[in-house]
Amino acid sequence: MVRKLFKLLKKGDQMVKIEGERCYLRTLVESDAKSLAELLTYNKYFWATYEPLHEEEYYTEEAQFKKILESIHLMRANREYSFGIFTKDRKYLIGHISLYAIKRLPYSSAFIGYSMDERFTRKGITSESVKLVTRFGFESVKLHRIEAYVSPKNEGSIRVLENANYTREGLLRELLYINGKWEDHYMYSMLQNEND
Repeated sequence: MVRKLFKLLKKGDQMVKIEGERCYLRTLVESDAKSLAELLTYNKYFWATYEPLHEEEYYTEEAQFKKILESIHLMRANREYSFGIFTKDRKYLIGHISLYAIKRLPYSSAFIGYSMDERFTRKGITSESVKLVTRFGFESVKLHRIEAYVSPKNEGSIRVLENANYTREGLLRELLYINGKWEDHYMYSMLQNEND
């Protein structure tokens, strides 16, 4: 049963855990800062094709520690859930995925965003992670709609969203300023009643 996948936050709890077939997801905690900084540094130029490069400080353990603290605060306020994507044996952090900008009624919506270590792409792990976090968003966070932006050039991410049954709604012109240029992005979404 799907509901057993989610260990939801209760008073004093620090994390949400989701078990998948190919991966293990859990919300990031302070002790993940070093692994997260290493993941970001290794994939800096791979991910920079579709997202802005950051200042060097961003790739440090200290900066990631601060970001994780912020994400824990947002999670406790039910405004964001930032998960690490780990290998099935839970040994290695290989990506991250977030349900963020959570809005309550009249919207009851959020965005989903994700990045996978270049060495673990094309293995179905990202698609599975998106499906798991989407299900978590609908069943546990009680959202009505989840949205995603994706560059038209990012064929891999488009496949991930379409494999997860997201629907392309249209093109948002010059949405994001990425590395010196305004870039168009597709808008994808899924509604609660479309989640399989």
